[in-house]
Amino acid sequence: MSETAGDAKSEVKQASKEVKESENVAEKYSAMTVSRNSEINMGELSSVFSAVPTHKPVKKQIQFVEEKQEFSRFPTKTGRRSLSRSISQSSTDSYCSAASYTDSSDDETSPRDKTQVNSKGSSDFCVKNIKQAEFGRREIEIAEQDMSALISLRKRAQSEKPLAGAKIVGCTHITAQTAVLIETLVALGAQCRWTACNIYSTQNEVAAALAERGVAAFAWKGESEDDFWWCIDRCVNTEGWQPNMILDDGGDLTHWVYKKYPNVFKKIRGIVEESVTGVHRLYQLSKAGKLCVPAMNVNDSVTKQKFDNLYCCRESILDGLKRTTDVMFGGKQVVVCGYGEVGKGCSAALKALGAVVYVTEIDPICALQACMDGFRVVKLNEVIRLVDVIITCTGNKNVVTREQLDRMKNGCIVCNMGHSNTEIDVASLRTPELTWERVRSQVDHVIWPDGKRVILLAEGRLLNLSCSTVPTFVLSITATTQALALIELYNAPEGRYKQDVYLLPKKMDEYVASLHLATFDAHLTELTDEQAKYLGLNKNGPFKPNYYRY
Repeated sequence: MSETAGDAKSEVKQASKEVKESENVAEKYSAMTVSRNSEINMGELSSVFSAVPTHKPVKKQIQFVEEKQEFSRFPTKTGRRSLSRSISQSSTDSYCSAASYTDSSDDETSPRDKTQVNSKGSSDFCVKNIKQAEFGRREIEIAEQDMSALISLRKRAQSEKPLAGAKIVGCTHITAQTAVLIETLVALGAQCRWTACNIYSTQNEVAAALAERGVAAFAWKGESEDDFWWCIDRCVNTEGWQPNMILDDGGDLTHWVYKKYPNVFKKIRGIVEESVTGVHRLYQLSKAGKLCVPAMNVNDSVTKQKFDNLYCCRESILDGLKRTTDVMFGGKQVVVCGYGEVGKGCSAALKALGAVVYVTEIDPICALQACMDGFRVVKLNEVIRLVDVIITCTGNKNVVTREQLDRMKNGCIVCNMGHSNTEIDVASLRTPELTWERVRSQVDHVIWPDGKRVILLAEGRLLNLSCSTVPTFVLSITATTQALALIELYNAPEGRYKQDVYLLPKKMDEYVASLHLATFDAHLTELTDEQAKYLGLNKNGPFKPNYYRY
């Protein structure tokens, strides 16, 4: 027999041996019982993989054996669950805007019971831990990098001090991004006292950084209802200082001043409001003839509606749901209640990831838009037993009732993307027959007597700012709009604005947008004199009439 033929015969035997070994591996693997609710034994799986034939050199085999041993030491069933839980908790708390650096602290003492002083000797603030100011300063510096338009406005107007003499009391989310706005207002000459509009969205270290810089900040993550109103009152009611401007998000601050301090309210020179809920309250006061100061409706400005409400929610809805529930959206049935700008953003994002999206609406125009965008418009009761996720985006109350919560399927996720916590009837769930189980930060299982669980996020409060973060660039647009609205109201000559609610002037909206174009290296086309005359426009704008719908 020739040498070549012998080699060939040897290779055939070797190949046959490998096939047989592979078949044995397949049999051994298939014999492993892996039911739907059980887990693979790691040691057994490792022994199967180690049986796979290899032609690698001996040195590589030794390394592989070492790696296999490391793999075998991976935590078993109980250990893996514990590890998974700790990783989930850590990731949620580390990256969530509502979960700040100080969340890991064991100090459960209420900030109201502490005596804290900043480096300047001032104690006119109430935050979780003033010692975390350095960490908050770093977060603010990071936010500034993506808020170039607001920083540009700060630099342009800093020498003029257009807010000199302004005493602004603010009630907004206290995050790194809003801190950039607050410090911009201070740089423009204003004195500021600030509190949080949401008990879960405050970044503790950012509040500390503001307090360290001399801003009277009264906020911490996890405030009680009593703490919330106490913080608002401390901002308004302080000796030797009286506000003359209000910047509000939700209307709680405005409502408090109107009810508790009517004499202060009458001396306010202007109110700037950025939420659907707050604007609704202002229009109610105006209609009743009780609004005695001019107010600027920032929520319905184009730059707020299109960018903060639409584009921001299109990204942050997924962020909030992923961080809290780790849910996969492909194939899930989701109902979005409300098809305004927020609802449009949420629906588009969920549809793009393969979810089956239903929409509920009261407005036939918004309903028709949803239909044209490919969504089925339904009543909530028609799909309440089918859907996996329910998201409210209306700014209304009792959008999801106790009766509907009772009919939901096991494991249904319920959350809110509107400002107020009134959209989901959470109060009705605090009854003796239902059990509340905290799963992780801002995630609760509400358990019915038959064992059914509904997953409630942020106790029905705003999901994205309670459970995740909001894109800094979008907040730059909103913050710039708010700053310009404050400047406009504070500096407006007497008689320009009466005791009513106004939209931001179109020219100002366009200016805010133009400040942000440089980020994209975008270059606007300029009208010729002939074109401007043909359209009946000023070459420098405004380019659209007030009734134009973008």
